[in-house]
Formats: sequence, C-alpha cells, structure tokens
Amino acid sequence: MRSVGWYIHAVACMAVSISTHTACSGDSSPAAPSADSLFTSVYESWPNGPSTEAAYFPIGVWVQSPANAAAYREIGINLYVGLWQGPTQQQLDDLTAAGMQTICSLNGVGRQNLDNSTIVAWMHGDEPDNAQADGQGGWGDAISPAVIQTGYDSLSRVDPSRPIWLNLGQGVANDDWVGRAAPREDYPGYVAGTDIVSFDVYPVSGIRKEDGERFLWYVAKGVDSLRVWSDGRKIVWNVIETTRINADRGPTPDQVRSEVWMSIIHGSQGIVYFAHEWNPVFREARLLEDEAMRQGVGRINAQIHRLAPVLNAGTGSVQVSVATDPSEIPVDVMVREANGELYVFAVSMRQEAASATFSLVGGDERDLVEVVDEDRSLQLTQGSFTDHFTPYEVHIYRLSR
Repeated sequence: MRSVGWYIHAVACMAVSISTHTACSGDSSPAAPSADSLFTSVYESWPNGPSTEAAYFPIGVWVQSPANAAAYREIGINLYVGLWQGPTQQQLDDLTAAGMQTICSLNGVGRQNLDNSTIVAWMHGDEPDNAQADGQGGWGDAISPAVIQTGYDSLSRVDPSRPIWLNLGQGVANDDWVGRAAPREDYPGYVAGTDIVSFDVYPVSGIRKEDGERFLWYVAKGVDSLRVWSDGRKIVWNVIETTRINADRGPTPDQVRSEVWMSIIHGSQGIVYFAHEWNPVFREARLLEDEAMRQGVGRINAQIHRLAPVLNAGTGSVQVSVATDPSEIPVDVMVREANGELYVFAVSMRQEAASATFSLVGGDERDLVEVVDEDRSLQLTQGSFTDHFTPYEVHIYRLSR
C-alpha cells in the first residue's frame, strides 16, 4: 500500500453524525456483553467467508510473514491480508498451523485450496485508483473501474463462496494526493466491483510532514466516502498506520487508537494495520518491534474484540445528539443497544480540546453513565450528560437502567 477540503457530513442514519447534529440511532464489567439474538452477519452470503459469529470483528495486518502469525495473534490480530508473492502452499500451511486466516490472491495455489478454511476472501488488487507504474520508471493511468468489474466477475465465477476484497488509495480521503490518477467520479465504479471495499490513508506519516497529526480525521472522511459511494450496500474496511513508513515520524499509540475508533464510529467494519517501515531501514514487522506500539495495538484490539457483540448489534430506538464547546470542534458518535444497555461510542474529531453534552431521546429512564475502561461514571440528568475530550480522545459510554 502506497502511500481541509471536501468532507461528507450527510451520512444520516448510517450510525454516525457530526457534532451538534442528531446521531442515528478493557471492559469494566465482569463479563463481555453477549450477542443480540437477532444478529445477522454481513458475511452470511458467503459460506466460506469470514466468521458469521456476532462476537467476530476482523482485525488484519498487511502482507506479513506467516512466521510472525503467532506473535500477531497475541495482540489480537485474526487475519493476514495479502501474502508476499503468494499464496504458496507453505504460507497457507503455516497460517493454518498458527490458527490465522487470510485474504489472499486467487492464483494457482489458491485454486487448489478452494476448500481450505484458512482462506476467507480473495484479494482484488491494491490501489487501482493510483497512477500505475509504466514499467519504464514512470507512471501511467489508473486502472479503470471497468477492468475492476471484469476481474470481480471472473473471481466470483471461480469461487462464489467467498467475498472479494479491494483496497483503494489515499485519494479516497485526501483530495491533494498527487498519486491519484482516477477522477473522483470513477470511485462508485470501483466500489461496485467488489464485496468488501477498503482504503488506506496515513495522516501522520503520509500527508504532511509538518502537521500530519492535524488530519487524523481523514480516516473517517474516507470511510464516509466509501459508504456514500456504495449507498451503504458494500462492506467497508480501512487500513491504519502504525509506523513512520517512509517518513521522519509516525503515529503514537494514542493516535492509532483515535484513527481506529474514528473509523469504526463512522462505519468501518474491519481494520487492517500497516506494519512496514522503510526509514531509516526496512523492517517488515516494525509493529511487533516497537514495544509501545505493539502493546498499544494489543489494547485497542482487546477492547474491540470484547465489545464486538455490541459493535455488531443494532442501533436500537434511542437517538443521541451532541453539542460541543467550542462548537467548531466536532465530537462524532455511534449508538448501539445490546442486552438492554445503551452504548455511545464517541470521538473528538479535531486536535483541540472540547466539552461535549450528549442528549438522549427515548432513553431518559436510564440514570447511570459508566465510562468503559476508565473507572469513572457520569451523571445523567434530564436525559443529558457532559464529558471532556482532549484532542482526538475516545470515550465509550455504557448507560444502564
């Protein structure tokens, strides 16, 4: 994966809202929440696809050696996305032994493993919207959406039992990206040519050297774009930076956490971590070597897995609106109801501090607001509660009757 203008505010009732607008409708409890009995997985159409369990949330890592699969499993990774010059049979065997599933190319070895449960989806290229290498040291046009659609039809004919996964470039979110060769009007065509559509944008390491951290919210902007282009009918994932890649600096663990939860709150249904680093020297598994980042990502993943039944639950009947002070700092929310409890996932979308007042419509009979994994609670008064957010901070609230 190679690596403030247009921003979609109108994704009404798609599980996210911008601050001051109305939102659509580790764990401090002894046990993780259980799944809604009415849950239907987005992967239900594919018998050999990702798990359809309500407690499943895909968390992948991009093009890593199977030799590190056990180490990635220890920090909550459950999926390898891409296999270098593969899949080879040895790669698949090693991943099977490590209990790690994969999304990989449908090459000759892939065709020989159509009954192999280690494979849960097929890759359909990476960043076709970017300028493509011309084989002579230069760059040519993007791959057309028509080519993507033809490839999708071909893959689906060979194996309709698994979804197809396509990743797009940072031009999905970054209008200033010079590497984008596709016009913006082509993007709905790209999205139509896949089952799971993803994209990558790396704000800290890949947008602006001097102040890339100011653009963490681009990950949410890109998720919004894909959901609009697909009219909410495609599964949306995205890729998150964890290293400096080829820049002078990379994200902190807290910034990675913000990017991940921004993505999920805006509707991403799968997270893939980019773990490579080229500066000052190439490291394939830099995520594992950076102890602070390894532990930080592990904590993020553990919280996601623990809350997966909630993330996969319905929005319920309660609506939440948010008003912020200062008003120009958005705090975006996602609302879920599970087992009679209301969860409000909230993230500050800018690099400034703000206070946010959350107002509930249809849930004022609740009185206790527990801040998940923060060992504190807030008072719900007349259907509202207020909390403080540092720049890009994430809070998760559980409201009980």
